Amino acid sequence: MTIEEIQGQIRRLNSKAGQMKMDLHDLAEGLPTDYTQLMDVAAATYEIYRQLDELKQHLKKLENAK
Repeated sequence: MTIEEIQGQIRRLNSKAGQMKMDLHDLAEGLPTDYTQLMDVAAATYEIYRQLDELKQHLKKLENAK
């Protein structure tokens, strides 16, 4: 994967991560309503941020190898 491809993926994930963060925030503010969705939304949000962190670390390694 090229640096440009990784940067594109990071941009897409950043956008998705921001939306997931807002969804989680909205859900938390509405508690206890829809509390049954909390774990699923939190897990999905965690996974997006984990992927984002992994891509950023990979990008940094590629950039440092130049």
